[in-house]
Amino acid sequence: MARLTFNSIFITNSDGSFEPRQRVRIGGVTIGPGARFGSGVTFAGLDLSQYQGRDFEVQIDNDIFVITGIYGQR
Repeated sequence: MARLTFNSIFITNSDGSFEPRQRVRIGGVTIGPGARFGSGVTFAGLDLSQYQGRDFEVQIDNDIFVITGIYGQR
């Protein structure tokens, strides 16, 4: 397990959208580089844009970042 920042997992694009730096899995859903998303888009029921600036608990499985938890409170 590793603790990684939002910005080490996702790129923030100039238009405000986000995309993963490498393949990411959350709740059984896998997305990869080039898959842009913005506020209101959910993966496994989570709007990841709401967690910008937070740290994630990540397990690395075959070069996929598997997000298993989110640190901190809003």
